[in-house]
Amino acid sequence: MISALGAALLWLVAANVVAMLPSRDHHWRAAYALIAVGIPLVGWVTAQNGPVWGMLILAAGASVLRWPLIHLLRWLRSKTGTPAE
Repeated sequence: MISALGAALLWLVAANVVAMLPSRDHHWRAAYALIAVGIPLVGWVTAQNGPVWGMLILAAGASVLRWPLIHLLRWLRSKTGTPAE
């Protein structure tokens, strides 16, 4: 139980440290790496600690990686044909 939550906490600390570093590509490469590591991590936390902790970790990850999520939602909205606001 502790190992999954500890790894999630370490992921959150690493994501915040990466966000503080300067980047030429606006942190997109780091975001891709964090997403690739974060998705299995959310599954691991959910499997060991239950869906409530899994959803909390998912919400924490979404708050850290909000711009990739916003761009994904905008891309999906453009594919469905809904008018832009």
